[in-house]
Amino acid sequence: MLATFDHTQFDPEALARSKGCSVSVLVPTRETASTITATVAAIDELRAVGLIDQLAVIDADSGDGTAGLAAAAGAEVHSESALMPELGAVQGKGDAMWRALSIARGEIVVYVDGDVHDFGPHYVTGLLGPLFESERTEFVKGFYRRPLAIGPVEIEDGGGRVTELAAKPMLEILIPELAAFRQPLAGECAARRALLERIPFATGYGVEIAMLATVWRRVGLERMAQVGLGSKRNSHQELAQLHTMSREVIGALLSWLAADGRATPLPAAIPELGARPPLVEVSPAGTAG
Repeated sequence: MLATFDHTQFDPEALARSKGCSVSVLVPTRETASTITATVAAIDELRAVGLIDQLAVIDADSGDGTAGLAAAAGAEVHSESALMPELGAVQGKGDAMWRALSIARGEIVVYVDGDVHDFGPHYVTGLLGPLFESERTEFVKGFYRRPLAIGPVEIEDGGGRVTELAAKPMLEILIPELAAFRQPLAGECAARRALLERIPFATGYGVEIAMLATVWRRVGLERMAQVGLGSKRNSHQELAQLHTMSREVIGALLSWLAADGRATPLPAAIPELGARPPLVEVSPAGTAG
């Protein structure tokens, strides 16, 4: 059975007192000027009490000033294109997350999105709590309510269309062992760095679902957990963008199933998505070994 928690179970100062390892929080961003200052400020509260050791924003060279705002708010800021430039252009969100490991210094790595309008410190404390509570836990996934705002009207749980229409039905049918995860595409997750360095990362929007399946295959459901983070309000995409995201999510899961021997090779209509290999070692200089 999947261990499930709520963020209210974990107090920042109590976690800081019980802390036995270093923590990095990584925030991949793209055009998030409207939210990044508040996000960094919320995470910085946890640095002030000694709970986290590194707060790094990995920016996709945003044209709206995201990087400057993040730096002014106190974050360590990296351009994703400057990380491992010898590998060429960054291939989407998953690639940015993978490259960010090269500058992460913590023994535990927390990923959170930078475009959340109601972000709070509880996102990070919730994700860290299960890892601090048991050394057996290696990976924690966040879940939340996704309201959908249409003008002044907000529809409770009306968001997360790719999750509800693509990711969750596919998991229920193809990998029912993972159907208990309420938000398989959540960008909010935390893991022991040693685990993240041993797994490949899908390079695009399929990174979350492929990571979930890969971690499950590597460590088993008993070493995974999920935690309720309240609500998540962010900008909603147009249908054309959701189509692209859905295609990448479906492609990533089908690629994983084929590699795992659970499905036939991908049909020609669904080209195999790229993936970054495990980071076996990250040197102090910040380059992959």
